[in-house]
Amino acid sequence: MISVLYFSNTLVRGGAEEHILTLLRGLDRLRFRPSLVCTPEVAEKIRGDVPHDVELIGLRLRKPYEAGAVRALFSIMHERRPDIVHSHLFYSSLFASPIATLARVPLVVETPHLRESWRRGLKARFVVDRIAGRFVDQYIAVSEANRRYLVEEKGLPRHKVVVIHNGSDLRRFNPHHRAPAGMRETLGFGASDPVLLVVGRLEPQKGHRVLFDALPAVRAHFPCVRVVCVGEGALRDELVGRVVASGLGDAVRFVGQQANVADWLALADVTVLPSFFEGLPLAAIESLAAGRPMVATAVDGTPEVVVDGATGLTVPPGDAAQLARALCRLLGDAWLREKLALAGRDWVLERFNQDRQIQRTEALYQLALSRLGRLPRPGGVPATAWGPR
Repeated sequence: MISVLYFSNTLVRGGAEEHILTLLRGLDRLRFRPSLVCTPEVAEKIRGDVPHDVELIGLRLRKPYEAGAVRALFSIMHERRPDIVHSHLFYSSLFASPIATLARVPLVVETPHLRESWRRGLKARFVVDRIAGRFVDQYIAVSEANRRYLVEEKGLPRHKVVVIHNGSDLRRFNPHHRAPAGMRETLGFGASDPVLLVVGRLEPQKGHRVLFDALPAVRAHFPCVRVVCVGEGALRDELVGRVVASGLGDAVRFVGQQANVADWLALADVTVLPSFFEGLPLAAIESLAAGRPMVATAVDGTPEVVVDGATGLTVPPGDAAQLARALCRLLGDAWLREKLALAGRDWVLERFNQDRQIQRTEALYQLALSRLGRLPRPGGVPATAWGPR
């Protein structure tokens, strides 16, 4: 039995946490025993979705001078003796990977998830990343774009980086699913009003402001268009104020975090992802699985899901005019929406289902332990288990 300790020190529930939950739920219990250490804030938000057989430990470790938390994490690793410590996002790995090495954990893994476009100055030179990378045995890139970023920009060793695309439980999404009765009326929408849906945290990364800048041009052609924003975040008050000040209050609804994403996707005619950077966005995968065409920005791994003209439309990040044109094109062409929806669903079902992600991650764990001579029991997985990249 291989024990895997996952670590995250984020303060909000986002894509990385959904990625971890997919692994916690899906790992083969005949071969793997998972546990999770995360901040108390996130533990509270995900507790109901963590399987009952997974030990969930709340621990806040956000600064290097938090000696008590450092000792606590070392004690957790030393006492439980995991075979693998797998951190998610660089800032989590910065703490967990050296501690795991000190605790003599056989295999240390990091999934960075994102291109950190916010970095400036010395941080943008990735010196710390390369130093911390000495404690990491294996990196998992969530997209081909993410792999290029890690190798070509961060300068991490190419042989340590493997691509395993994000996946989702796509059985939850059905193009024929209908929004619950009364949902439109509760929002104040008319029966024939076209609806744009944005699923994402209300943070600068996600680009909501660009969408709101584009909306007046869209309304000029589609006066009854409505926008629903699913998600919470630090920019909520600012974005609500911006919408009201721009005279868009009748068109935009902020509905907060929602568990029933499939119902909200069923409400939408078109989904929008105006992000400035991404890893491999689950929101895009789930939109296409639900048969909803998407307009997204051509950043990082997004074009690997939303293939321009084939499974959706892409535009440059931060370009409100092009975003408006793409939205108008989809809203005005039912045949194109149907074509993209059908192709998009086939695309994600083949490439981005959770079973593929889980199986490839399990294979990586066993292969890496075997190559390092640290497999805790006889056996292993042949190289063919990886399948085509």
